Amino acid sequence: MTDESSPKVSVEEKVANLPTSPGVYIYKDANDSVLYVGKAKRLRNRVRSYFQESRPVDGRIKTMVSKIDDLEVVVTDSEAEALILENNLIKQYEPRYNIMYRDDKSYPYICITNEDKPRVFPTRTVIKDKSKYFGPYDNVGAMKRMLETIRKAFGLCTCAVSQKTIDKTRGVPKWHSCFDDYLENCSGDWDTEVYQATIAKVERMLNGQTDTLLRELKEEMQIASDALAFEEAARLRDSLQAVEHYSQKMKMVVSKKVDRDVFAIRKDEEIGEACGVLFKVREGKMIGKFHRYLKNIDGLDMGEMLQSFVEDYYTGQYTAAIPDEVYLSHPLPETEPLEQYLQQERGKIVPVKVPKIGEKKQLIKMAQANAKLHLNERALEKEKAERSRIPQAVKDLKEHLKLDRLPRRIECFDNSNLQGTDPVASMVCFVDARPRKSEYKRFNIKTVVGPDDFASMKEVLKRRYKRVQKEGSQIPDLIVVDGGKGQLSAAVEALKEIDFYGECDIIGLAKRLEEVFLPGYRDPIMIPKKSSALKLLQNARDEAHRFAITFHRNKRTKRTVKTELRQIDGVGEKTAQKLLKQFGSVKKIKEADLQSLQNSVGKSLGKKVHNYFDS
Repeated sequence: MTDESSPKVSVEEKVANLPTSPGVYIYKDANDSVLYVGKAKRLRNRVRSYFQESRPVDGRIKTMVSKIDDLEVVVTDSEAEALILENNLIKQYEPRYNIMYRDDKSYPYICITNEDKPRVFPTRTVIKDKSKYFGPYDNVGAMKRMLETIRKAFGLCTCAVSQKTIDKTRGVPKWHSCFDDYLENCSGDWDTEVYQATIAKVERMLNGQTDTLLRELKEEMQIASDALAFEEAARLRDSLQAVEHYSQKMKMVVSKKVDRDVFAIRKDEEIGEACGVLFKVREGKMIGKFHRYLKNIDGLDMGEMLQSFVEDYYTGQYTAAIPDEVYLSHPLPETEPLEQYLQQERGKIVPVKVPKIGEKKQLIKMAQANAKLHLNERALEKEKAERSRIPQAVKDLKEHLKLDRLPRRIECFDNSNLQGTDPVASMVCFVDARPRKSEYKRFNIKTVVGPDDFASMKEVLKRRYKRVQKEGSQIPDLIVVDGGKGQLSAAVEALKEIDFYGECDIIGLAKRLEEVFLPGYRDPIMIPKKSSALKLLQNARDEAHRFAITFHRNKRTKRTVKTELRQIDGVGEKTAQKLLKQFGSVKKIKEADLQSLQNSVGKSLGKKVHNYFDS
């Protein structure tokens, strides 16, 4: 019994007293939640490395270490045992700082049950009852083709409804009826010895050992034929043809008839996920492909991600047959636990290598290309989901302003000038509360003389929405003008003149008190200061102001610069632009030496420019 009043042993003290044995370590926070599960060849060395200040760590690990309040370890007899235990604990606790896997679906498997007369059927549920699961299959079509081949080759019932239950009246196993009963082809009443032999063939088929299976079927057919058992020989002939047909459809990817697993990894920085791909090659033929998405991978290199994917595959629920060789796209940080585990399961050494040349390297490239394709699909899925998601700020804005529709597309306008000179305007576009810079617009004010914000706003809106009408462009859900009643009135008048008013909602946002004005309302609406709806309007207004100011400054600078350079005898529009492009500013042109100027625009003109600024 533990004495609850005894002082708690600190993490530092626990680390100092750790053994150098292999095992698994578990970090916990102050709430006793598991932060991270890891394995180690030497527990003390590995755990201590997390707390060494000299060790370079990324932000993710640094944050995790700052939260560690407790440490638990489990000592194992070998690194292989540590590998298995680590995998089980990660699945049990789903720690925040371990790599996690994003599964959109339950993968399909083919199950062979652990019974005297094992059933063979498709399933998406893996149960630890000593049954054998073959897969996972990347798509249902591949699994169905395999099941169809098994039915044709071995006359074995593989329908999911053919499942044994207990007949309560007699207390003995009973088979549900299925469509194969009607064809007198159900395998539930086969002789046990024949049934077991057939299941052994099915397992070889599922493991990709088609060459071995074909030789065995040919030998059995010959024996039946020699014994004048023509009906049995005919059945074996049909089995042989079904297996041959399936084998011919499989792609030969390597010249050597060898069993190998090929693993590759790719990462997409934008979506913050990686994709691991496995090619299962048996007897030189591709018999299956499998992929998974990895998330929670910030700060991890490709080798670390690949190691997690490979170890999870072999020690997870997949009950995978261990091949002769394992090839990887990237070197693993540590291969000893995996190699030890594979040797233990296979009964012999299984090489784990990164190929450099030849057909193995080509297989890796093909697997990486598949990983990239899956990541592209994932990015499209995310983009589509993001488009369908309506941000809360958009919903709140509709509610606060009592708008007719959700303001998913907002177009916001602002004017800019300096005492009436170089007047310009801007329009920015926000879609689902995010700026869409590809649809920003800049306007040179053409018809207004002097600093008249109302007239400028009116001109710009007329020009913008006349073009929308003409081109049939997308109409915004909400128009926002920077300003109060005056700017809003001018904007409404502009829309009425082109018969656009009423096509969408329009408001004015006055900066001083952040008041929102609506057409036809005398008093403004005050949206709560901390509301996400007000922040959305402010973001749009500030972005429009920034865009307009930038445009105005650039325009004014170009006009000023061109005017000054054009005063030099012989310098025209193109020469002025050339000088500015090369030197960057008038100041740098003034500071340039004679040789640099002559190299840019020629000896005679270069001397004129130099003399002009040097005088």
